[in-house]
Amino acid sequence: MKGNGKVIDALNDFVATELTGHNQYLVHARMCAYWGYARLAEQRAAHAADELEHTHELIARILFLQGKPDVQRAPKVKVGQTVAAQFAADNVLVAGAISRLNKAMALTVKVGDNGSRELLERLLRSEEHLLHWLEAQRTLIEQAGEQNYLAEQIRK
Repeated sequence: MKGNGKVIDALNDFVATELTGHNQYLVHARMCAYWGYARLAEQRAAHAADELEHTHELIARILFLQGKPDVQRAPKVKVGQTVAAQFAADNVLVAGAISRLNKAMALTVKVGDNGSRELLERLLRSEEHLLHWLEAQRTLIEQAGEQNYLAEQIRK
């Protein structure tokens, strides 16, 4: 099925975002593991795996629409040097993705591409879930204090 060029371009934009998220969360997971925060490392690795799965889904959709997957335009990975800085960097990435997902979904509705809209809706729910988790972690750090928060992250 020949897809709409603008939709394919939007899907490729999310391929780039998901790859960046995968790489950023993977680095953050490994850093947390290195620092001894086993619980956080496990959660961050799961986030990285989710982003990679999203990339697979997006590439499959692009190919179905007879488009060409573009993995070359990924934004720069922002590595936080502390757990709090990691959450802040991830928050920026996720919030930007949510904004672009909403715009892309409006485009898919306009051109009548319900398959792509459904995929983007699933990605939106996943990104919103991650944003909520990130905001909750930042709130916990504020309320419990960074040392107390990090002490809870040592064990799974």
